[in-house]
Amino acid sequence: MSNESSKTFDHKAFLATLTTRPGVYRMLDAEGTIIYVGKAKNLRRRVSSYFSRHDNSPKTRVMVSQIQAIEVTVTNTENEALLLENNLIKAHRPRYNILLRDDKSYPYIYLSADDFPRLGFQRGRRHKRGRYFGPFPSSPAVRESLNLLQKLFPVRQCEDSFFRNRSRPCLQYQIKRCSAPCVGYIDKENYQEDVRHAVMFLEGKNNAIIDELVRRMEQASAALEFELAARYRDQIATLRKVQEKQYVMGEGSADLDVIAAVEQSGVGCVQVFFIRNGRNLGNKTYFPRHTADSSAAELLTAFLPQYYLGGSAQERPIPSRILVNQELPEVELLQGVLAEQAGKKVTISARLRGERARWLELATTNAQHALASHMANKLNIMARFEALQEALQLDDLPQRIECFDISHTMGEATVASCVVFDTNGPLKSDYRRFNIEGITPGDDYAAMQQALSRRFKRLKEGEGKYPDILLIDGGKGQLRQAEQVLEELQVIGVIMIGVAKGPSRKPGVEQLILSGSDTPIILPADSPARHLIQQVRDEAHRFAITGHRQRRAKARRSSPLEGIPGLGPKRRQQLLRQFGGLQEVARAGVEELCKVKGISRQLAQGIYDAFHADEG
Repeated sequence: MSNESSKTFDHKAFLATLTTRPGVYRMLDAEGTIIYVGKAKNLRRRVSSYFSRHDNSPKTRVMVSQIQAIEVTVTNTENEALLLENNLIKAHRPRYNILLRDDKSYPYIYLSADDFPRLGFQRGRRHKRGRYFGPFPSSPAVRESLNLLQKLFPVRQCEDSFFRNRSRPCLQYQIKRCSAPCVGYIDKENYQEDVRHAVMFLEGKNNAIIDELVRRMEQASAALEFELAARYRDQIATLRKVQEKQYVMGEGSADLDVIAAVEQSGVGCVQVFFIRNGRNLGNKTYFPRHTADSSAAELLTAFLPQYYLGGSAQERPIPSRILVNQELPEVELLQGVLAEQAGKKVTISARLRGERARWLELATTNAQHALASHMANKLNIMARFEALQEALQLDDLPQRIECFDISHTMGEATVASCVVFDTNGPLKSDYRRFNIEGITPGDDYAAMQQALSRRFKRLKEGEGKYPDILLIDGGKGQLRQAEQVLEELQVIGVIMIGVAKGPSRKPGVEQLILSGSDTPIILPADSPARHLIQQVRDEAHRFAITGHRQRRAKARRSSPLEGIPGLGPKRRQQLLRQFGGLQEVARAGVEELCKVKGISRQLAQGIYDAFHADEG
């Protein structure tokens, strides 16, 4: 974009009246869209820095060239500005802010407050009485811990409704994963001992548990209770194996989050490790958006407020200590805001020694590996696009591929899929499905024509981007439908390719039929271009089948009576009661249907037609 938009915005006049107080500024483009949100201790000084010609990155210069207006909100303190900035970024998701893509709550292990407490999985609001342990980075991490707890301490994990209605022990008792409190096989006092040990384990006090179990094993052995002693021995052995697998920082360690950011070629990665009571509960990887020209420190500076602020403290609690691998500007400000949100002192540390330095090194190493894998995948996709350009002898590298596929079962519940790939891989936000109506069941040509017409009409109306390459899963007949639709809509510049199965119809020997060419192309088996087309085609097939199955299941769950005008729920119920079921309604004639109270002759005819539309 040229500098025309920046000339229409008189920044000098704006800055002359801008306050020096703290606050938040919002930059808007010509359409009034917020393109950037920032905070400042001194609004005039911070905003004016964007219009100086010193030290501005290419990304910043492009952004400034699009500014048509700047709005500001003055705050009383920097803390207020940081909180408001975070809320505005989450609400508007400006294209030039680094954005965290993560709106999910985190799972916990829940211990109920019953006489015989249960351990369970909990996500979302923590409103039930009891104790919560976590957060864990993922559902599998919770399930793995619950599975381990069952082996160590036989505390029940069944739902209360199941627990209260047992007359005999369930399978968990038989495989020694539960002590069957539901049928009184264990008293409350002994059960609470298992619960206490489970809590100690979740608090990271493994050594204390082992010492206690060793004493009990010796006492049981001395009392010649060898079966009980063997149980304690097995628990001790399992606990020691757990300690070998997991690096523990030490008894009574404070809760920690270890966060490392790395950057390469404009792509950033953030790794978060969850340390609770000295136990590593796992880690989670993030690839924030809009990270071009941003350093790892800038990445962390943008990441931390979005990660911790604005949500429920229950969903993502703020630990007392946060370890980071970059020195952060204004770290005192962020610590103050986090402390205010958490209701306790919060320390953000970058210079570390000993065990905590090793945690940070581990997080950084994981971030580097994740970024390398991510970049390798992007490079692989780019190589496939370049190979396709060469195979098709295109002047320019294609930037966007769309592929259409049709799925149905004997003509029932036909669905067309449209998947989109760009040079970064699948662009799932642009995927579309089309429920096909008004065609002869099983007519794939008509289904393809309808789907393409609906898609490209929307593109003609400005809803979305045109593809450079349009793939059609099918042969010449399917490709001809695409040619007719694009010709009728006067769409030019789109390369159309049919992906046909070939004479043998075996996977992997597909032929590419280019629009306007009579000679099919068969790419070598090791061709990256062929791999790209197979990947896109397979994704379109998967997306179509999923949509078809969902539609078919929905249709089979609904009654033919539901689509009849004038036949509401009460009359449907009356019909089914009078005839004894749907099958008898379908067999009934118009005269019989008229005899039901509330069913007129016209409505009876409509009911009859609904069941006999395919006859004669």
